[in-house]
Amino acid sequence: MSSIKFNFKYLIFLALVSAMGGFLFGYDWVVIGGAKPFYELYFGISELPSQQGWAMSSALVGCILGAVLSGVVADKYGRKNPLILSASLFSISAFGTGYVNTFEPFIIYRLIGGLGIGLASTLSPMYIAEIAPAKFRGQFVAVNQLTIVIGILAAQIANYLIAEPIPNSMTPSDILGSWNGQVGWRWMFWAELIPAGLFFILMFIVPKSPRYLAKIRKEKMAFKVLEAIGGHRYAQQELANMKGTLKETNTKSIKLSELTNNRIAPILIIGVVLAFFQQWCGINIIFNYAEEIFTAAGYSVGDMLFNIIITGSVNLIFTFVAMRTVDSWGRRKLMLFGSIGLAMVYALLGGAYYFNFNGWPVLLLVIVAIAIYAMSLAPITWVVLSEIFPNRLRGIAMSIATFSLWIASFILTFTFPILNDLLGSYGTFWVYSFICIIGYVFIKNKLPETKGKTLEEIELEMVNKSEK
Repeated sequence: MSSIKFNFKYLIFLALVSAMGGFLFGYDWVVIGGAKPFYELYFGISELPSQQGWAMSSALVGCILGAVLSGVVADKYGRKNPLILSASLFSISAFGTGYVNTFEPFIIYRLIGGLGIGLASTLSPMYIAEIAPAKFRGQFVAVNQLTIVIGILAAQIANYLIAEPIPNSMTPSDILGSWNGQVGWRWMFWAELIPAGLFFILMFIVPKSPRYLAKIRKEKMAFKVLEAIGGHRYAQQELANMKGTLKETNTKSIKLSELTNNRIAPILIIGVVLAFFQQWCGINIIFNYAEEIFTAAGYSVGDMLFNIIITGSVNLIFTFVAMRTVDSWGRRKLMLFGSIGLAMVYALLGGAYYFNFNGWPVLLLVIVAIAIYAMSLAPITWVVLSEIFPNRLRGIAMSIATFSLWIASFILTFTFPILNDLLGSYGTFWVYSFICIIGYVFIKNKLPETKGKTLEEIELEMVNKSEK
């Protein structure tokens, strides 16, 4: 494989276009955090924790539905067409969320955006994994996480630039009557229309996944895609490997019993647990509930918006670190580092809140937590999930894992205001620290290393290990 010359310009183009789903995932996921202080006042829910939690977590219900549908549509229609659908859903949600004047339709459009996230979060990394050569697959799949992070940072910067300065003397009623409270928060959502439209157009240009084409026995089309990536010999080798794992079963419909048998169930359990853990490690709370976290540390709303940009920049920088190390250090080592690192930082962060250390100590610990997460659990979980499932079942298995991730995310996001009210900020972060310790133990005992192996080699290794 070392003598093969890959068309990296073409590979990067395919990865970046499909990863725009990740960009929109990140933007849509985080833009609501910056708009939160304003739309809560506008809709009159600033004193209603349950409504606040529903506003923040409603998109996750759409994510869950999108994740469920993604497996069905991926196995039936491939990866490309459903990604085009997700781009349409992002556009509808971005316009509608900023247009409405009452809380109920706001929730409906957030659900539609969540549906787009659910599709894109499953299909973008899956598509990239299926077009990337084994040696570089970790870096290319991590491109999806990179675009998620860029989307997060873009939303944070957009929120900061759109919002007018907020003096500390402003009361909630002043904020409600201001440009921010009436119009500004709408433009935070509308800004998403530009990347959503670009994603929709560019997805018509990229080819279908070669592994999906091989699965539906369109081998000539699969060969052409592979040849464009790595030349004639590479295409021959890869297509032969695909045929070897698919064999004569590729035309049969998938049955539920295949997912629950002794060969596949242990692999699926690993994927589901890792998906749950990526969310329950708690880092997304910092992005979604930045207002509560930073104001509890003594920062104003204006300071909060600027601090969010700092955390977003750190998130971006350390995602590049992950891209540099994922194919050299390996997936398992990075995930172990992330688990124990976050456990330690959360313990300290809880202590900072408990002993009322305000200001920069809390900001510093938040930055360290985001740095650790960005170079480990954030991108590597998606890499592992895109790798470990058998080719024939990858669509439905990835769908189940992503469904689990969004269920976990919904529980995390919805319960944070409640936990924060019951346990305080310190108790909540200590709970997340304990969860990270449990995650470390699971990864150490159950997750094999997958770096440098083809998807077909990983499939054979994982299935054979399950049978023992």
